[in-house]
Amino acid sequence: MRGFKGGMFGGGFRTGRKFDAADLQLIILALLSEQPRHGYELIKTLEERSGGFYVPSPGVIYPALTYLEETGLAEVEASGTKKLYRITESGQKRVEENQALVEATLAKLSAIGEKMAHVRRVFGGEDAGDDEGRDSPFGRDAGDVHLARQLLRSALRSKYPWSKAEGARIAAILERAAADIIRGETKGED
Repeated sequence: MRGFKGGMFGGGFRTGRKFDAADLQLIILALLSEQPRHGYELIKTLEERSGGFYVPSPGVIYPALTYLEETGLAEVEASGTKKLYRITESGQKRVEENQALVEATLAKLSAIGEKMAHVRRVFGGEDAGDDEGRDSPFGRDAGDVHLARQLLRSALRSKYPWSKAEGARIAAILERAAADIIRGETKGED
């Protein structure tokens, strides 16, 4: 899959556009093979399956649906102002021919969704005492340090890849933090 390389979460999706047009069309067909859906439902389904990491815009979804309809891979049923899209026989055949790719992509979306849920739990402090924290080199009671390390890791991933200037800025921040830790300086404490 061309849009399925590098990027955030170790080999997940790249930042920016997550799929090229053909790959997105295939995933839409796979979702339509599960059940007929409106364009908005497709957007929400992809958002849910990726834990909020991938939220395609209407400007991406609707042209893809129009293309699928024009090529006979999907059909549309108008109900008021909404359009309900269904997969056609030829669309189903396309999904079946690419089943391994579809399954791998949907599994990756699911894995990213799980990682996003984990990040949300860490930000909410729910994982501060889990097994991962117990294995920390800082000891069993290092929940605050563990949480801060997770936040730092997440912040660095969200900024990557960075420009030379941004890299220098981040390095300076980390160097100041390391120096403060070594000196034992704290702000606001006696």
